[in-house]
Amino acid sequence: MLSPFGTVTARNAPSTTKFIFGPSVWLRGLIKPAEGYGLAYIDWSQQEFAIAAALSGDANMMAAYKSGDPYLAFAKQAGAVPPDGTKATHKPERDLFKTCVLGTQYGMGVETLALRISGATKYPLAAARDLLRAHRDTYPAYWAWSQLNADHANLCGFLQSVLGFHFYVHGDTKLRTETNFPVQGNGSEMLRLAVCLAVERGIEVCAPVHDAILIGAPLDRLDADIAAAQEAMREASEIILGGFSLRTDVHTVRYPERYMDERGEVMWARVMKLIGEVEANVEK
Repeated sequence: MLSPFGTVTARNAPSTTKFIFGPSVWLRGLIKPAEGYGLAYIDWSQQEFAIAAALSGDANMMAAYKSGDPYLAFAKQAGAVPPDGTKATHKPERDLFKTCVLGTQYGMGVETLALRISGATKYPLAAARDLLRAHRDTYPAYWAWSQLNADHANLCGFLQSVLGFHFYVHGDTKLRTETNFPVQGNGSEMLRLAVCLAVERGIEVCAPVHDAILIGAPLDRLDADIAAAQEAMREASEIILGGFSLRTDVHTVRYPERYMDERGEVMWARVMKLIGEVEANVEK
């Protein structure tokens, strides 16, 4: 069961033990297309950053997303990386700014951010302050929009997504939840809309996964269905974000391959090795 609308932000809330994308990532190796079929995991690239950029109307933030690498672009916009810098030449700086971007999306404060970057800088607390200050200075329209959402929630008692899903606040609602809802709520609407468009166009949607969809198709039709699904996801993003398009990334699996998340490859190999040893001993 996907439990659609199962969270206050309208995101799905599937079981963490029964939904294949819920448990540890190595178990995703159990996903395997049937003979003659293929699978494609298609996800929006930096969806939450893009939603915040588009809905806030922050020109710098939208430009950072359109650059293809918003984390490196943020570092350049803040003056920490030269205009000709790349992910290869300035990886440490990019990693710091990436941690800042991801943290601010969830209302991370100075102390928590300092803990996250403590292994990457000699003075993490000072660095965290500088990073958050740079984010506010670089993306003022975003921060004004975020504060406006919090003010509306507290004055009117609710927030709503582009398509009208209402989130009602109460005395115990945290500021972090109020400022995060516009991103998560509209991300969930984007996903539902993309699934609807894909299914209506004859695409076999195996599962929606937070900011992605997993589709299946016969091998002779897989590439065409991937392109159609990407178009549906692009169209859904433009509907929700007033014409702003999101990119998608694709991970394709063709029979007899298995789906494999690189974060779980070592554990999968270890478990398969142990199973093989047990089976060999049983046969003896």
